[in-house]
Amino acid sequence: QDHLVESGGGLVQAGGSLKLTCAASGPTFRLENMGWFRQAPGNARELVAAITSTGSNTYYTESVKDRFTISRDNARNTVYLQMNSLKPEDTAVYQCNLGGIYRNGYIPHRTYWGRGTQVTVSS
Repeated sequence: QDHLVESGGGLVQAGGSLKLTCAASGPTFRLENMGWFRQAPGNARELVAAITSTGSNTYYTESVKDRFTISRDNARNTVYLQMNSLKPEDTAVYQCNLGGIYRNGYIPHRTYWGRGTQVTVSS
């Protein structure tokens, strides 16, 4: 059974950077698409970025394009989210999802979610 653990969140000033990590267990990681989502208090969960199983294709929501980079290391069963030029509106709990459908974005798998890591950006 797949298990996901996020790390790397924290408090950072606007303009700063953080790198989130999602470590996955399970035998099928390298075959699965992955996505990063975020949810701020009072807001719906939103897709931030996604990556196909081989890493050959990526997707970003408009608000993070040119600031965030998603990548993966299949040998380490890990997906990353490098976040640069952070803004206060990026403040949220960030979660990774395993095994969704990559098509015009990313439709998450309903089961395989991590618990999330808090990112707080101060102005």
